[in-house]
This record gives sequence, C-alpha cells and structure tokens, in this order.
Amino acid sequence: MLASCVPNGPVLERELAFCAGDKVVPGGVRRVRICYFNSWARGLQDAGSYVAGIPSIPIATFVTDSSDSGLLAKARLDCDWYGENTRVFSGMRHDNLAFLPAMVCGPSGVPDVASLPRAEGEERWFVTMAHQPQALGPLAGKAFELLARKGVRHLYYAFDEASRFMPCFNDIAPYLDVLVHDEEPLAEAGRARLKAGCRSVRRSWVANIAPYDVPFNEAPEEKILFLGSQLGLTPHRERQIAHLKSVFKDRFVAIHDHSVSVQGRSALNRFKVGFCPEGRKFTTATMAASHTDRPFWCGCSGLVPVSEDSSRGGRLEELHREGLIVRYPKGDLKALVEACEKALSTDDAARRRIYDRFNERETVGTVVSEQIHAAA
Repeated sequence: MLASCVPNGPVLERELAFCAGDKVVPGGVRRVRICYFNSWARGLQDAGSYVAGIPSIPIATFVTDSSDSGLLAKARLDCDWYGENTRVFSGMRHDNLAFLPAMVCGPSGVPDVASLPRAEGEERWFVTMAHQPQALGPLAGKAFELLARKGVRHLYYAFDEASRFMPCFNDIAPYLDVLVHDEEPLAEAGRARLKAGCRSVRRSWVANIAPYDVPFNEAPEEKILFLGSQLGLTPHRERQIAHLKSVFKDRFVAIHDHSVSVQGRSALNRFKVGFCPEGRKFTTATMAASHTDRPFWCGCSGLVPVSEDSSRGGRLEELHREGLIVRYPKGDLKALVEACEKALSTDDAARRRIYDRFNERETVGTVVSEQIHAAA
C-alpha cells in the first residue's frame, strides 16, 4: 500500500494524480502523509499493516518483568490504546486535505521518516502524543531537529502536564508546528522555546475512536455504567459508587479495572448512561479544567455522559451548556443521583444529537486533521 504512494512505486495511472486511500484526488489539494510515533512499534512501516499485527505484538518483550501478569495485562491495554490511535490516524478525512496512506514507527524508525522518498507534493507530518517523545531519551531534540531540517512538520498532542514533567519537552519545543495541550499556563521555560509560528492550542484529550465506529443503539438498557479505572478509584469515588448502587440497584454497573479494552468499547452502547470520572490527578492549578477521555468514549458510543464538575469548568462545562453532558457539583451525592435520573430520562432524539455531535467533533482524528489544516 505504501509503495503505491511514493515516487518509485507502481504508480501507472495515478502518476499525475495522487493516492489517498482508494481515492484519486486531483492536484491543488494539500497532500498529507501522517507518520505516527508509537513507542510500541519498531521500525517505520505502513500503518495498516501495523494495526493488523497488533494482536500478535510480543508484549512481554516491552515490559520490565514478563512474569508479572498484572503488568502484562496493563501493557496490553496500553499497546492496544496506542494502536487504536494508529488506526484512527490512518483513516483520517478532511474536506480540504487529502491523506496519503499513513505510516507508524517506534524510536528505531525515526531516521527513515526523514529519508523515505516522498510522493509529488507530499506534506509529511510527524505526530506524537502523551509523553511518548521521551521514548527517544536524550536524543529527542536531535531527532526532532533532523526531521524539521528534512522538511517534516510536527504535531504534538500533549497531556498530563508534559511541559512540566516530560524531560525532553524543552528540547523538542523549537521544532513543533502544532502543540495541542491541556495545561494552563504552559511552563514558562518550555513556552519560551516554542518557535514563533507554532500553533499552540489548549484542548484537552478527546476520544481515540474513529467517527461512528460504534453504532447507535436505538434501544439501550435503562442502566448507568460507571466507566472508571483503578487509578481513579479514590475514597471519594468509592462513596459515589456505593451510593449509586444503593439507589439504582441492578440498574447500576461499575467497571473500574485499569481501562476498557479497545475491543470491548464497542459493547458500551448497550447502556443508556455513562457515569464518568472527572480525572486522575487533575487537581493541580494548571490541570484543574482538564479531564479524562471517558465522557468522550461514552458520547461517541451513544451513552448520555454524566460527569462531575471541575473547579474551573473547562471543555466539559462547555459541552454541559450545550446539553451534551449532564454535570453535578463535586461531592454532592444527591445532585449525582438527580443527574443520573435526568440522563436516564433523555429521549432518543436528544441521545442521537449527543451521539452525532461527539462523533463529528470530539474525536482525536478530527482534532488533529483540523489543526493540520489550520497550520497551512
């Protein structure tokens, strides 16, 4: 697939056009190829091939203790989560961009991102996220500089206070074309190293789901799903779970393992309401308006999201004002029950509006493609 979109590949009838998936797109449109940096990958390869091979990735070779079954389970979830990002980026669409088949690489494949021949007019983007650039260690800045020197543009989707706690942030900052982040403000040392033309956009994490991947359920169970994690199972959260169980009985279902598997997310649409935690450690001043991705998983799956308010509002508050999320004051158990009852009473038309809105605007592929388009 990749060979057909580079200059020396068997282009034939596409010689004067260009390849974007299975479509031939005329000239005049920006021709963009994504290379997603995924530390679970090895060398540079076609993203579609990588995604197909995710189930067979030898997870034990990536962890510090291959005899620890709990560690292996978490590693598998993490590998699959980043693998889903790879799948999403390989299927992005935008009205004003035409995407060539995407690539993916781990640390060993970064030099090839710079040296691989390009299709005519190809605009190449290196996309990283979370704290994964740190997988390049002390060479991160040099690797980003090499790519920039070779004309590769950079989009970094950061979260969890990367400018403060990712050691290589200051090294890669001068080479970023787009920085999407949820810190407010960024650490001054890192912010000062961003180049003048970098698009710095504050936007929290959304759902790493391809739009409309999960079908809308016309008749979900009249139940509330708590979609949390072990990290978020605090005494505060346990009190809420216990209270909801006492009120709603078997109409309340709690999932609080490390995470939900990528394969299991499609089954979430059996429930009508999703009760989502506000965040893991989002209590610092710079992250008080941030959140986890759970409300966005729920919205994209057709559930009505219920989420605790944060001290400064933020993105979820905007969605609440639009009637897309039901919010309640932190620690108010009575208000929590009322919010869940309100969500359970949501009619099908309103649920469909929530589902469409989240799928159309609250997925990572949409955010990334919009930012690439804006960084003309």
